[in-house]
Formats: sequence, structure tokens, C-alpha cells
Amino acid sequence: MSTVVPLKPRIRKLADLLQLRIELAWIKPAIWRRIVVPESITLGRLHHVIQCVMGWHGGHLHEFEIAGERYGIPDPEFDWGDPPRSEQRIQLKTALGGMKSFKYIYDFGDHWEHRIKVETRHPPDPILSASALCRAGANAPPCIRGRRPALRRLPRGHPRPEPPRAPRHAGVVRGGLRAGAL
Repeated sequence: MSTVVPLKPRIRKLADLLQLRIELAWIKPAIWRRIVVPESITLGRLHHVIQCVMGWHGGHLHEFEIAGERYGIPDPEFDWGDPPRSEQRIQLKTALGGMKSFKYIYDFGDHWEHRIKVETRHPPDPILSASALCRAGANAPPCIRGRRPALRRLPRGHPRPEPPRAPRHAGVVRGGLRAGAL
């Protein structure tokens, strides 16, 4: 007869937090956000956080460039050369490997390059270690404000839509990502 030995529950160590500054490259005035995420966040989830805080809508391909390595969603129809490594299971701390900055490219047609810098490391927090927090930011990306040439092509007398304002960026995203919380 076998003996059942109860196992001790694994206690998960809370992840340290990283404060990141995300800035859209080559745009004046600067368009930026400051976020706090757990270092254990996967690059796939970080992509969704960036989408929320920058006001993007997720309709385009994207890619991370970290320490000379490309991460994204491999797509044989759109890759030139070697496909990127899958972002789904790679944690930010693993991909960084000690690096303090990296790039996030969104929309390969318009090539929105985001420069992301690790500003500070914070100790674990029971709430934030499972969430994302947008602490600050300035301005909205150009496609959020509306493209001027498209508005000029509207027929005379046609009502011009009001460009959407940059969303208020304050709040914690827990569990799933909810744009309304940011």
C-alpha cells in the first residue's frame, strides 16, 4: 500500500517592479508614458500594456528589439529573414539580461518606434506585482489625434470629427487589461 505525502505549497516570490519610460522616437513635442510593471511580465502582456497606455488599438504587427534579439509574433507572410522569437512566454527580466533600454516597434507600415528605458527598480508590492500602473505621460500619438491629410480630403461642408483626446492615464490594471482603467 502506498503512502500519500502532502506537498508543501510552493510560495511564489513576488516579482520586483520596474519603472519604465516609454517614448515615441523622433516626435516633438515628446510623447511619453511612465509605467510600473512586474519584472516577471511576459513580453506578450507588456505589448498589451503599451497598447493601452499609448492609446494604440492593436491592429498592427509589433516587435520588441532587446539586446540584439527580436521578439514578437512570428508571421511567415511578413518576416524578412529570421522570424522573431515568440514573445508569449519570455519574461521581461529574462529578455533584458541586465540591459537598461530596448525598442518596441508598432505598425511596420508607419514604423512607430518606441524607446523604452528601465528607470528604476522597486521592491515587490502585493498589488502591483500582479498589475501594471501608468504613473505619468504627455501628449497623444499622432494617429490618436487624427491624420490631418485625411481630414482635409473630406468634402466641403462635411462635419469634421473631433480628434479624440489623449486618455487620462492613471490607474491600476489588474488581471486582464482594461483600457478604461488607464
